[in-house]
Amino acid sequence: MLCASDHDGEATALVPWWSFAKTVLATAVLRLVAEGRLALDDRLARLLQHRAGLPDYGALPDYHAAVARGDTPWPAAELLARLAGRSAPGWRYSNIGYWHLRELVETTTGTELETVLRSLVAVRLARTPQDLAGCAWGNAAGYHPGWVYPGLLLGTPSAAAQFLHRLLTGDLLPADLRARMVTPFPLGETFPHRPWRSTGYGLGLMIGEMAGAGLAIGHSGAGPGSVAAVYHFPVHGRSFAAFAQGEDEGRAEWAVARAMQAASAP
Repeated sequence: MLCASDHDGEATALVPWWSFAKTVLATAVLRLVAEGRLALDDRLARLLQHRAGLPDYGALPDYHAAVARGDTPWPAAELLARLAGRSAPGWRYSNIGYWHLRELVETTTGTELETVLRSLVAVRLARTPQDLAGCAWGNAAGYHPGWVYPGLLLGTPSAAAQFLHRLLTGDLLPADLRARMVTPFPLGETFPHRPWRSTGYGLGLMIGEMAGAGLAIGHSGAGPGSVAAVYHFPVHGRSFAAFAQGEDEGRAEWAVARAMQAASAP
């Protein structure tokens, strides 16, 4: 387990950020809105909030089989063709929605994703299995990051915690856009083995009450071999990040909840 907070410089090993990248990508989108280069209309808001009716490639058995075989990632056009005709009304977590947002950012800026996001936080975009091999736990399975269509970011736990803290307490976004970002769509889901007591989703942010820690805003993530949880606790004004080996996001989420409990103990 690697942990860090907004107050420290520990945990400097490189780790995959998995779906915490959605928070960084959503921030890049909203900064373009603040600059007047994009409009936060209903379509864009629904993409950011997983309410655009798009399916997720995680539901495709062929996708998982291809990853397990170590196949070369499909071109985006092939992925979209495989998803054609599938719809997901209501709220449905969709990586393909965030692939569309990646395309929007790159088209609007005329710049590749890594360059745009590095203006916000010190990250790298993993492009090859060798990029992952240099991370804290290596890449023994030879996983290809191209299977993460929105983009797989590599960074440190400290950078993740400090980025989220600045996003939610600092100057990365105007106050009105930050308020919109943290307004959750209620999900009504809880998970017996995870710390969530209530759940919602903002614009690129998971939002809810964590057992013993209070309101938590951030994002969890998981991929082959490791999990992530990066959360800000606004009542306490603290942010924490945890990354661990394994497949259980709850392990990292409990770590940040317990870190918050320990930090607020008398």
